[in-house]
Amino acid sequence: MPPINKISTTGPTAAVPPAATDSRTDSPGDSPAGSAEARRSAAESRPPAWSGARLALTAFFAVDGFLFATWVVRIPDVRAQVHASHAALGLALLCVSAGAVATMPLIGRLCLRYGSRRPTVLALALLSGAVVLPPHTHSVPALGAVLLLFGAGYGAANVAMNSAAVELVAELRRPVMPSFHAGYSLGGLLGAAVGGLLADRLTAAWALAAGGAVGLLVTAWAGSVLLRTDTAPAPAADRQAPAPAAATGPVTPAAPTASAAVGARALVLLLGCTALCSSYGEGSLADWATLHLTDDVHAGAGLAAFGYAAYAFAMTAGRLAGTWLTIRFGPTRLMALGGLTAAAGMLLAALSPSPWPVLGGFVLVGLGLANLFPLAIARAGETAGPHGVATASTLGYAGMLIGPPVIGFLADAAGLPLALTTVSVAAAGAAALATLTGRAGGSLRP
Repeated sequence: MPPINKISTTGPTAAVPPAATDSRTDSPGDSPAGSAEARRSAAESRPPAWSGARLALTAFFAVDGFLFATWVVRIPDVRAQVHASHAALGLALLCVSAGAVATMPLIGRLCLRYGSRRPTVLALALLSGAVVLPPHTHSVPALGAVLLLFGAGYGAANVAMNSAAVELVAELRRPVMPSFHAGYSLGGLLGAAVGGLLADRLTAAWALAAGGAVGLLVTAWAGSVLLRTDTAPAPAADRQAPAPAAATGPVTPAAPTASAAVGARALVLLLGCTALCSSYGEGSLADWATLHLTDDVHAGAGLAAFGYAAYAFAMTAGRLAGTWLTIRFGPTRLMALGGLTAAAGMLLAALSPSPWPVLGGFVLVGLGLANLFPLAIARAGETAGPHGVATASTLGYAGMLIGPPVIGFLADAAGLPLALTTVSVAAAGAAALATLTGRAGGSLRP
């Protein structure tokens, strides 16, 4: 598949090659003018960089992060309400992951059949409604059931939004996928900040109800904008069928079709493993960065809280710069450099005996991991459409799920600093996989 900053030469939006343009002229003197006219026409047909659809989709990513953070900061209050032990709460929280993982393959198929924009709107509406429910439960089983619904909305939203983003990247012909994930990061930071400020002023029920209302308002506005520009998807059989040959005569089936399909599936799996390695680090730092600062390097509570904030801000900044960086370095090189940067930063943070180098290491980890997941999902979508997004997202989400408990088990056995070095190993693995997927993607091109 072509890199996301290249213009595809297939499909309805393909640009006319200069050779084809020249062939329609009657004399050599007409060729330069024809080429210039074709270039002007292509430039005029390109959508604006910040179209209404892009703004609406960015708003969806932002509210997704906002709703998830709004729930996370209220977990202690809900835990106290249902009188859950740590083990029982852990099982209830696993229901979020179970609901998400169960829903992702299904929503991928729905996006393939009906398009990705309507499922995006419906998934965010479901998530906005589900976030209101946890404070109204009074037992661990009831909380688990509600969190299954919340996880289903979250998983559906992530697959549908990323599928819509892949399509919009192709329309804009610019590698803007990191900017959507920057919206998610900014929404998460806003949700955590507002949740912290309101923690002593509003009960969990009122805070999550307000978050759900914000989610529904944003969904109503962004959904109306997004659906206005939606086009009816072609039937799945039509989208998967090869274009008819221009020449007359009998059409023979392409021999390498089956092997190309196998290669595409293998590439999607490799990209999913890249996303898994990245999200392993994201999930691990979310749960263990603060404890590492307080327990291992004896930082104060304020400095420890600043450590995770520095990591989160670095990741957001990296994603905001992601489009420019992708154009500058190319997606494969950027992913490889990001993985190596995160690996070096995590080694510094895990093995340093004083707080400030640890903080510097966290910043490097945030910058390094920032664009790995978005670019991996984008390439999976280019390769296999919504099904590719669903497969890679499911693998990526699994990394966020397994990271924290793996770190916990290793910390008990060998200490937290050594356990955190596995994040460095995973980041280095992501760099190697990114390089491999770059080569594999090149081999799939005709």
